[in-house]
Amino acid sequence: MAQQPPKPGGGRVFFGSPVNSAVSVTCLLLIGYVFWHVLDWGVMNAVWTDAGGPEACHASSGACWAIINARWRLILFGLYPFDEHWRSGLACVVVVLTAILSCLPVFWQAKRLATLWVCGFAIFYILMRGGMLGLASVPEEKWGGLSLTVFIFASGVLVGMPVAIGLALLRRSTLPVISRTTGAFIDAVRSLPLVSILFTAAVIFPFVLPPGFQGEKLYRVIAGFALFFAVYQAEIIRGGIQSIPVGQDEAAKALGLSYWQRVRMIILPQAFRYALPPTINQIVTTFKETSLVVIVGFFEIMASGNAAYGTGEWTFAYVEVYAFIAMIYFAFVFTLSRYGAYLERVMRVGQQ
Repeated sequence: MAQQPPKPGGGRVFFGSPVNSAVSVTCLLLIGYVFWHVLDWGVMNAVWTDAGGPEACHASSGACWAIINARWRLILFGLYPFDEHWRSGLACVVVVLTAILSCLPVFWQAKRLATLWVCGFAIFYILMRGGMLGLASVPEEKWGGLSLTVFIFASGVLVGMPVAIGLALLRRSTLPVISRTTGAFIDAVRSLPLVSILFTAAVIFPFVLPPGFQGEKLYRVIAGFALFFAVYQAEIIRGGIQSIPVGQDEAAKALGLSYWQRVRMIILPQAFRYALPPTINQIVTTFKETSLVVIVGFFEIMASGNAAYGTGEWTFAYVEVYAFIAMIYFAFVFTLSRYGAYLERVMRVGQQ
């Protein structure tokens, strides 16, 4: 058997020829130049405290992190009452902790996951809404900041995932009426921008629904958010189902398993395994899309950041505010992507 030639190392790839060497050296110098200027602006010459106010930032050539020191409460908590910020912070921690616990294999059962998230959302609602246990009542219109962003994201994914499974199974129905109707519905919703769905849920529905069925605007927006997530995730799950060899379903039929037994024990576990990479990508995209709820009047973390530099004395420091918010988004998105990569390694997705 012929021996495979050794793969070229990194040095031979980047410096194997004069042209490659010139390009590599130029890129390294450019990266070093950008890194040095970012370090000089963001760390060495930056203003870190708000003791001198905006005047200290004007006198410096570096970043004005003083605005974060002065306005971090507004960025993280939005319009939530100042004296009750501890409730909003604790509620956000509860949702994040619930998400972390649900990632542990010990909770990977339907009943345990359902119990965990029901308890997590109940605690979140009690802390944020109040009106019981001696907590002051805070209406949903005053919720904001990071806690609202995390709540909308978690609610949209948790509500949308079962809907996505149902849509994927309906689209694969052997009855043409059901499969084609479901396919038309999925394609129709996917053709709409998320902003239009959120606007319809927040503004249009109150005019067409009876007074007793309107509900709070926040929950209508979450329903629209979940629907948008569900139609995309349904196609991802359907792709995972189509990756399963047909013989497995036929063998399960031969063993006498019912449709729901085949779905629960054979089809869905393998479908989620095959569809894991695009599912993680869709979840990450969904988290970033929560910033669109500002269109319908919610003060999530992006809108809170806009308000933080929107006053006359801090209008020049918008770059620092956006950098701070970007770091928060990066922390959540990077954690989600690394957990997805861990699941791929454990389940050996894409390997023979």
